[in-house]
Amino acid sequence: MNRRPLLVPKVWIQVVVLIFVFGFLVLGMLAWGTYAGAPPIPATVTDPAGRVLFTHADVVAGQQTFLRNGLMEYGSIFGHGAYLGPDFTADYLHRAALAVLDAYGGAGSDRARAETVADFKTNRFNDTTRTLIYTGAQAGALDDLTRYYRDFFGQPTTTYGLRPRAIADPQAVRQLTAFFSWSAWAAAALRPGRTYSYTNN
Repeated sequence: MNRRPLLVPKVWIQVVVLIFVFGFLVLGMLAWGTYAGAPPIPATVTDPAGRVLFTHADVVAGQQTFLRNGLMEYGSIFGHGAYLGPDFTADYLHRAALAVLDAYGGAGSDRARAETVADFKTNRFNDTTRTLIYTGAQAGALDDLTRYYRDFFGQPTTTYGLRPRAIADPQAVRQLTAFFSWSAWAAAALRPGRTYSYTNN
């Protein structure tokens, strides 16, 4: 019994298979690069005196609070999300920088501005101990912003476009603020040995 000849030459089938394999190899390499280059979540974040400000579990719980309350449909993290509300990475970073600037002497001081920039760009994450150390001024800003977000999400009205008392549990707000704080750190702190941050800023 004679076989029917292929409508497409064998060489074209081999080319298609090679392109298919090469394409998936490139996709796999890109996926691995994204995974390997992701910003680390510290086991603990402390102030210079060793007081624990928040933990890895707090950041993860804060992310779950962010998603569970549909905040991705309202604002964004790392610029990904909706645009009805703020980008909470940028919002936290901006407000924290202003608080740190005030702690160092205010906007009228060149030294205060330089110290503020150094606080946020210097990467104090220890990869061995998985500990990140905030400066005293950054720790103070975290405390201030925890209170700010408690008021922001606990408003009894729809002033900010959220449902009334969107997130009223103080623990949930603290963890949500930890998530925002971690994202702001990742967006500002320089990657080890690089001149840009974990988000390539």
